[in-house]
Amino acid sequence: MTVVSRKTFVRSCLSLAASACGAGLCPALAACSRQSTLRRPGPGNRAGMAAAQAAVDPAFKPSYAALAARGELKARGDMLWETMRECRLCPRECGARRLDGKRGFCGASSRLVVAAWHPHFGEERPLVGRGGSGTVFFTHCSLRCVFCINWEISQGGQGDPQSVDSLADMMLHLQARLCHNINIVTPTHYSPHLLLALDRAVARGLRLPLVYNTHGWERLEILKLLEGVVDIYMPDFKYAEGKVASEYSSGAATYPEITKAALIEMHRQVGVARPGSDGLLYRGLLIRHLVMPNRVAGTRQVFEWIAANLPRDTYVNVMSQYRPMHKAHDYPAIARPLTREEFSEAVAWARAAGLTNLDIQG
Repeated sequence: MTVVSRKTFVRSCLSLAASACGAGLCPALAACSRQSTLRRPGPGNRAGMAAAQAAVDPAFKPSYAALAARGELKARGDMLWETMRECRLCPRECGARRLDGKRGFCGASSRLVVAAWHPHFGEERPLVGRGGSGTVFFTHCSLRCVFCINWEISQGGQGDPQSVDSLADMMLHLQARLCHNINIVTPTHYSPHLLLALDRAVARGLRLPLVYNTHGWERLEILKLLEGVVDIYMPDFKYAEGKVASEYSSGAATYPEITKAALIEMHRQVGVARPGSDGLLYRGLLIRHLVMPNRVAGTRQVFEWIAANLPRDTYVNVMSQYRPMHKAHDYPAIARPLTREEFSEAVAWARAAGLTNLDIQG
């Protein structure tokens, strides 16, 4: 049995949006803490998981099921696996020979590392429902933000090595726990493992929507391999200006232009996120924007771009939970929490831009 330390697990529960590197207390922290071990179920448990009733609309069929049925899901997973030979999975295209055990800029080799997995009740309401969002927190991150609340996981490497089969088991266990979706946090650098695990899990009965919970900085070439795999894209749109992105996210000056192209591609694949008659979300694009102090994120420009380039009813979560963590105190403009006035100003900008489907925190 592999065990995640309580410190690591609790930190992963502290964020309402882990990939957004914000801060906020999960309202179900105590409930989440009960799922504090990473263990691979035995054969008997695996059979039970496959037979479990999924807590979703019986008529729903996940996008990846059709690809798996014709062998395409595994083929794409194998293609992404080969991309790690000289890694080009993220926009840094660092070329690390991850299949030879080398680590990329993100900190990952080809060995999957998972920090925690559990039903998460701090996500957006259409993802949480009654059973929670079945969240798997991957270790390491290609963006490496200086203010990341989960920096021990994203940059410190805390977590436990897992196999592709173990990841498939986690998904099935979360389905058996009556979660409403599989929510993969920071998936970019482990996208090959994700597709291969999905292929194995769907053969054993997995039928939940897949949520791709990302920082938004994604290569179009990789996103196109995810078409028909992902049901719900949940990207951040962190910054409007490349200079700011470079300063706070380890030289990622291309963040705005690459993320804008990624958002358009994600929308092309899955469309607008609209909850079903049961209140749950099964398909669509959900954008998160973390409002930061002193207007450094370019919040007004972010909302204006979304309104001009995507449908006005695009689901946008305006996030209020920024607080200075990790190295943020070394950067004067972001070394304090967000004020109420700054957040109210951001909400006003979103409404003035004409966005009509806002999830407003705070």
